[in-house]
Amino acid sequence: MIKAAVVILNYNGAALLQQFLPSVIANTPLWCSIIVADNASTDHSLSVMKQHFPDVSCIEMQQNTGFAGGYNNALHQIDAEYFILLNSDIEVTPQWIEPVIEFMDKHADVAACQPKILAYHQKEFFEHAGACGGYIDYLGYPFCRGRIFNSLEKDENQYSDNKEIFWATGAAMFIRGHVFKSTGGFDTDFFAHMEEIDLCWRMKHSGHKLYCIPASKVYHVGGGTLHKSNPKKTYLNFRNNLMMLLKNLPEGNRFSVFTKRLYLDKLAFIKFFFSGNFKDAWAVYRAYFYVMLNYNTLKKKRGEIKNVNTNVSCIFEKSIVSEHLFRGKKKFTELNQDYFSK
Repeated sequence: MIKAAVVILNYNGAALLQQFLPSVIANTPLWCSIIVADNASTDHSLSVMKQHFPDVSCIEMQQNTGFAGGYNNALHQIDAEYFILLNSDIEVTPQWIEPVIEFMDKHADVAACQPKILAYHQKEFFEHAGACGGYIDYLGYPFCRGRIFNSLEKDENQYSDNKEIFWATGAAMFIRGHVFKSTGGFDTDFFAHMEEIDLCWRMKHSGHKLYCIPASKVYHVGGGTLHKSNPKKTYLNFRNNLMMLLKNLPEGNRFSVFTKRLYLDKLAFIKFFFSGNFKDAWAVYRAYFYVMLNYNTLKKKRGEIKNVNTNVSCIFEKSIVSEHLFRGKKKFTELNQDYFSK
């Protein structure tokens, strides 16, 4: 077994590999392997690997099974104490691995961590996908230290402490190999988007903790797979969020949460529709239709989760939608920290 493996899932990212893989190679310690898992790319990614990075291991998969399936297939073939999942559009910095592994070595109850994620094109700002650690509110809406919905904070070292979080971003996730496998890995029905939040929730059900370690810093381009206004992304975000709630919410909370979510998601549908974003509005409708059509399957998956925990830490017990839209709170520090579950 190797100590750690950086695993980069690639799909048609030849240009990104050429741009960002050199920084990974230059800043990864010798005791850590680097592996590119190619998700059946149809561009010249494989020839780029052979020509420019012949010393980097490459796992070639025969079918694109999305972020979830791709990582599940790749990590099943790797024997490492720690997996470091890294997007292909990330520029890493010196010492981005060492402080995280050192922290996890000292804290056996911590199953996964993430670094500080900053925006590649605006390096003084946090990046949307993870920022300085992920959270959800009691209705399942995700947000971060450094990012509430589309409000991105400037990094002024206001979040420099190691902090327990609810979810670690899949863009740069450090996770214990045995925990990833024993928890069942990513849910392949998600395909892409929010599968890491579902996995983190399941880890929390098992009693594990998750942290953000800001001493580790990376820069993320973001939107490398889907444009943020893409109706497919809208569909996956709404559908996967509802799937995640059905799987992970305690039995007694589910009806109340879904009643409130239905109301708020109707407002999102109306906003999309009257803004002329008809495809996005249709995507919200399709997401609900999918969940209703597959309710029994999702209920079965819920039954497969051992010990659904009714007292999970780091959930914001107020509505982040209300706090942001109606009370004007755009920064994580403006939220009342007493409302986060302990």
